[in-house]
Amino acid sequence: MRFSANIGFLYGELGLLDRIKAAARDGFDAVECHWPYDIPASEVREVLLEVNLPMLGLNTKPGDLTSGEFGIAAMPDRRVEARNDIRVGLKYGAEMGAANLHVMAGRTGGGHEAEKTFRDNLRFASDLADQYGMTILIEPINQRDCPNYHLSTIEHAAEIIDSLQRPNLKLMFDCYHVQVGQGDLTRRLRDFFPLIGHVQIAAVPGRGEPDQGEVAFLDLMKSLRGLGYTGIVGAEYKPRSRNTEIGLTWLAAFRTALSAMPDTTKK
Repeated sequence: MRFSANIGFLYGELGLLDRIKAAARDGFDAVECHWPYDIPASEVREVLLEVNLPMLGLNTKPGDLTSGEFGIAAMPDRRVEARNDIRVGLKYGAEMGAANLHVMAGRTGGGHEAEKTFRDNLRFASDLADQYGMTILIEPINQRDCPNYHLSTIEHAAEIIDSLQRPNLKLMFDCYHVQVGQGDLTRRLRDFFPLIGHVQIAAVPGRGEPDQGEVAFLDLMKSLRGLGYTGIVGAEYKPRSRNTEIGLTWLAAFRTALSAMPDTTKK
């Protein structure tokens, strides 16, 4: 099993480019990020090549975080801006070598027009992403952490993916959000496995390192590998210490335990 450092949360004591270097130093197999747009994509790519790490993905711009926005792709009155953000995200992601773009729905409270807007924008995003050889991800986000977020259940995301029939539109299965919002992680991983494009982990309920809390993540990783998952698992957690490195004992422990288990994904 390979692990990615989500440098939107990890190594927050450093600048973005130094976070990539720190992730490589500490043995991560890849990195992923949230909103790296303030730094030229060419500079990010240069550092990625220097340390030989792939960039898994980034998010579309969140809108105005200070006013509570968290994405705009499902907001009917923001269609033009949302599509521009998708264009920017894909161009930026392709330039730095990212594999995925997470299109953030935003807080809408639901409704027909919001749903139609989201689906229309996802069609647009998927078709444009195909030109870049990239995948579009959608992520259910729990209502406790993000009230009124338009997409909050795995079942809703699966229905969208099935309906739109775009092969490069996939599910971001964030175990933290699914456990907080719905639970039953092992069954949902199994039932929706064919739709999954990326998996993320963090402790529940505190969202810290995955070696604590109510979810036995090591067992879950074994189940995931047993399903045939060959992708990279994203460590998207908020470190308990201001120094990310202090809390990384889980990484070596998980790898040691998983290496002792036969890898059924290899033929």
